[in-house]
Amino acid sequence: MRAQGQPDRAVNLRLFVALDPPEAARRRLAAMQAELRRAAGRHAEEVRWLPAENVHLTLQFLGAVPEERLPALRAALAATAGQARPLALELKGAGGFPSARRPRVVWAGVGGEIEALAGLAAEVGRRLAPLGFPPEARSFSPHLTLGRAREGRGAPGLGGALAQVAGMEGAPWRATELVLYRSYLSPGGARYEALDRFPLGGAPPAR
Repeated sequence: MRAQGQPDRAVNLRLFVALDPPEAARRRLAAMQAELRRAAGRHAEEVRWLPAENVHLTLQFLGAVPEERLPALRAALAATAGQARPLALELKGAGGFPSARRPRVVWAGVGGEIEALAGLAAEVGRRLAPLGFPPEARSFSPHLTLGRAREGRGAPGLGGALAQVAGMEGAPWRATELVLYRSYLSPGGARYEALDRFPLGGAPPAR
């Protein structure tokens, strides 16, 4: 309990802006993960796999944000989404960062309206920069993270498995809303909570 006269402690929220894949695409992502793990055999344990329901396409990571800045952040995202349009995307292949031979991040690729997607990410960055959230210096590379290596050296045993699923059939995906997510970190892995959803061009969400 706060002592009398003691100021309230600022509450910081760990936030990011993303697009959510619809359920059909999530099922395909789960199938891709299962095939990767099967193909990798015992090497699959080199990776900490994300639950399919946690997979998303990050447009911008915001970091620790004071709670009182949420109204301005929501207004900027609502304006961005209102002037955008839904995007026709698709899951396309798989790979790893920094390389498929020794990935530290295992990802599913994204195809479809990639230029428009990059434009949306850039517009998010442009709208949020005046609020103190500059976009990342590195170029936007759309992907959905499927897992992360348990060790800093990466997961060399996944290279062959990634090559096997690279041509795996994808799934169409109509992106219809920006999502403002809060991330909760714990030893058991991250948990995500959607704080708000902003329809692209007023379109109804695709599920």
